[in-house]
Amino acid sequence: MAKPSIVPVDEERRMTVIEHLEELRRVLIISLIAWAVATMIGFAISQPVLGILLGPVHRVIGNQRLIYGGPVDGFLLFFKIGIFTGFILSSPIIIWQIWTFVAPGLRRNERRFAVGFVGSAIILFAMGIGFAFFALPIALRFLTGIGSSELQYLPFADKYVNFVLILIAIFGITFELPLAMTMLGLAGIVSTAFLKRNRLKFWIGIFVGANMVTPGVDPFTPLLLTAPLIILFEISILVIRALRR
Repeated sequence: MAKPSIVPVDEERRMTVIEHLEELRRVLIISLIAWAVATMIGFAISQPVLGILLGPVHRVIGNQRLIYGGPVDGFLLFFKIGIFTGFILSSPIIIWQIWTFVAPGLRRNERRFAVGFVGSAIILFAMGIGFAFFALPIALRFLTGIGSSELQYLPFADKYVNFVLILIAIFGITFELPLAMTMLGLAGIVSTAFLKRNRLKFWIGIFVGANMVTPGVDPFTPLLLTAPLIILFEISILVIRALRR
């Protein structure tokens, strides 16, 4: 009788890594295709999206028009808006693909949170965008109010839109904090006792991180991000406690 072949440990590990890389490639391809298709839609609706982006600055300076310098700057501006809008439109597909990549590493009873994971990620991202639009006029009034009364803020379209898109992306992504904390809690990497015991350290880390990721050098904008993130951090502790019961 032939003896059963024994696969070396190293070969098993190599095959597992290869399978993970193939799965990662599949996730990346699907996500990029979804983003590309959504970008075309985003470019088609970039004009009304620009109107939404200009809302905060118009609340500060009135209906004054923004300017741009080069002849191609206008096209590049709309193209940039299309790419960003496409990412937002394709984010549910991207988030679902991330879940399909992470789910095999979870226990069966943890995989039942799939719909809640995707839904919560979308809601939190939308909340981050909404809070960014709430904070933008406050930040703009503070930033443009500094200095002499002889100076006037004349916003360039590309610089303003860059500022807004970066801020929206930062708020949208960082508002995923409670979801990330909950996933770590379900995986057993962190516990509510650990989070409570190191609460002050996490608060300081959130404040330092907010100062690092927010554009500009003013101390005011990071505070607008720090406050809701600390609240979301505390909510994540309650969610982890409820789900671990």
